[in-house]
Amino acid sequence: MSENEKDQNEDRSKWSVQQWTDYARELNKDLKGANLEGARLWCADLKGANLEGADLKRANLKGANLNKTRLEKANLEKANLEGAYLRADLWGARLKGANIEGAYLKGTNLGEANLDHANLRGAYLKGARLRSASLRYTNLRGVSLEGADLMDAILYGANLRGANLEGANLKGANLEDANLEGANLEGAYLWGARLKGANIEGHDLDDLRKRVAGF
Repeated sequence: MSENEKDQNEDRSKWSVQQWTDYARELNKDLKGANLEGARLWCADLKGANLEGADLKRANLKGANLNKTRLEKANLEKANLEGAYLRADLWGARLKGANIEGAYLKGTNLGEANLDHANLRGAYLKGARLRSASLRYTNLRGVSLEGADLMDAILYGANLRGANLEGANLKGANLEDANLEGANLEGAYLWGARLKGANIEGHDLDDLRKRVAGF
């Protein structure tokens, strides 16, 4: 990185929300691959923006509008997305340690995304696509995941207490050491799922075994 680029990054770290929003508008919302690390974008309107591959590590996007936003392979590690409207494309995105509490992600594409240690408590993920996503030790307490596609997802050690997984596809998912106490698994497809060490208090063990075995 050149000295000029370093100076620009240092200046941007002090920008206000309005300055960041104006910057996005100047680029006609085409921020593909942009360096927005630490950006202050709470409640910003980034609807339809192209942020594919952008660096948004530790960015504050609390309450932001990210409807139809392209965030494929974007770096959102430790970003704050609390209460954000995230009907976006997050395929392959890095969301490790991100705060996504209470966010709206209905039907959102999170296939192959990394959500390890992220906080999604109370988020709305009905119909979300999470195939092969990594959710190790992720907080999914009370999350709505009705009809979500979690095929081959890694949910090792995840907290799914009280989560709604009605009709979800969990075929081949790794739920080892996960907390499923009080979770709604009615109609969930569990063929080939791994439940070793999982907390299944309140569930019918024989029924779960049959469903995992495909009966």
